[in-house]
Amino acid sequence: MAVARKTIGERLAQLEAQRKTLQIRLGKQERAIDTRRKVLIGALVLHRLEHDRDVQFAGGIAEWLRRELPKFLTRDGDRDLFDDLLKPQANEPTIGNIGNGSVAS
Repeated sequence: MAVARKTIGERLAQLEAQRKTLQIRLGKQERAIDTRRKVLIGALVLHRLEHDRDVQFAGGIAEWLRRELPKFLTRDGDRDLFDDLLKPQANEPTIGNIGNGSVAS
């Protein structure tokens, strides 16, 4: 029984296809890691805004976000997600009302 041997060109094409498949998988993995990092950093910032007892620190973060987010967010739908942080409240935001859209009375 004779076994058909692949030519060098066929083997190179097969290796190139495998390389492309691995490159795609690596790209997906890197994007997933990047997304997870962004979610965790965002969660930390929101946690500090909502729970930090140092009002000056939380207020500083809120002020920084109000200054920087409008430059960073390009779509109206994205801005809508941060209405509670972008719009200055009648009363200066407190830790309890930053992040949940409520205003302290």
